[in-house]
Amino acid sequence: MADKEAAGMVTTTNPATGEKGRSYPAHDLDQARAAARAAHAAQREWRKTSFAERSAIIRKAGALLRERADRYAGLMTEEMGKTLTDGRAEVEKCAFHCDWFADHAEAYLADETVDLGAPGEAFVTFNPIGVVLAVMPWNFPFWQVIRFAAPALMAGNGALLKHASNVPGSALAIEQVFHDAGVPKDLFRTLILPSKHIAALIEDEHVAAVTLTGSVAAGKSVATAAGGVLKKCVLELGGSDAYLVLEDSDAEAAAKVAATARMVNGGQSCIAGKRFIVVRAIKEQFEAAMVAAMKAYAMGDPREEATKLGPMQSVEARDEIAGQVEKSIANGATLLLGGEVPDKKGAWYPATVLTDVAAGQPAHDEEVFGPVAAIIAAEDEADAIQIANASEFGLGSGVLTGDPERGRRIARDELEAGMSFVNENVRSDPRMPFGGVKHSGYGRECAAYGIREFVNIKTVHVKPLEAAKGHRVD
Repeated sequence: MADKEAAGMVTTTNPATGEKGRSYPAHDLDQARAAARAAHAAQREWRKTSFAERSAIIRKAGALLRERADRYAGLMTEEMGKTLTDGRAEVEKCAFHCDWFADHAEAYLADETVDLGAPGEAFVTFNPIGVVLAVMPWNFPFWQVIRFAAPALMAGNGALLKHASNVPGSALAIEQVFHDAGVPKDLFRTLILPSKHIAALIEDEHVAAVTLTGSVAAGKSVATAAGGVLKKCVLELGGSDAYLVLEDSDAEAAAKVAATARMVNGGQSCIAGKRFIVVRAIKEQFEAAMVAAMKAYAMGDPREEATKLGPMQSVEARDEIAGQVEKSIANGATLLLGGEVPDKKGAWYPATVLTDVAAGQPAHDEEVFGPVAAIIAAEDEADAIQIANASEFGLGSGVLTGDPERGRRIARDELEAGMSFVNENVRSDPRMPFGGVKHSGYGRECAAYGIREFVNIKTVHVKPLEAAKGHRVD
């Protein structure tokens, strides 16, 4: 977590030790507005570059990420507690994302011909929208930013990054990567900016749109500010992803997928599996298998290669998780594993399994942003689907079943979520659209759907002048 120790400075805290980290100078609103103005001017020129020119730069950014993977993984460990192993994997995913959009942006944004059955030419073209403000969270400090930035830059846009206050070093490192790769310095800027200034920056005439990944409350705030000035926004918000564990599942295999889904980034992920809705016929077997699978995630030094569970991002966040578990138990949940705050410095919380989770408990009704698996009983498939959909969230979802066709039907037609995976954990991928419904937000990132969020989808109709004599007026 970041502390504001002095006016104009942001200081990080190592969540594994509680020790203070580096300090960084913050920007004020006037500096942010100046950056927006400069980015707008730079984008006017950048939009004239060819896809080949942009591709060479974004591909270079990917190469630089790979070269600096160890350094950046260590930076994430220091700032928000990510294990080095997960950090390296995150950087590699970012590099692949850069490569993917360097290779495919031109095809994604190619003109689309429309046959109107009349003289002339009609087509749809995709023009860059301008400067996009990105408000990003701490849990995937590099991936969340690169996921947005690579396609936005390839589309011809500019970008301003307002990152979470506890990862300023990661934010500045990303800026350096793009600048070293050849992105014009004013075109992509990191702003170490207090959240209280976000609304004013959204309203700035040089900002064309905004994207946010974060909480529901933050999403509502950004959507309100953007709506007030009629600017496009894309929101990826919270999730309480449900996985259906059907009676035809192999309990041990299902638990391995479920534990992997729950423990993504130490459980600190919007698309981590959080609610495991188990048909009663297999509930006891799944409980035993889930406890065994979760025991493999022992807490340890995030700098050690073998560590699978590091600290939470802050003591405050850890205490919130502990409180949700305690209240759930007080309201009828049964603790099967973990659930005790260690007596040590830092933001530590163990892998935890709760069963008998039901409505009225935080583990059922809220998003628990940590390593806590909630097992909920269902009578049958229909009941499991009803429980899964009875949530304010709709980001990811899963089906664990011995019958892939049954899983396909449920995932395709029944689950109210932006993503549904069968017999594997939900994850983002540059080749597939990513996003949610309900209070999990709207809009999409990744693939063709994502890169087209921040472009002007323009209709063009070209007709010979001599054919205009009989033109329509409606």
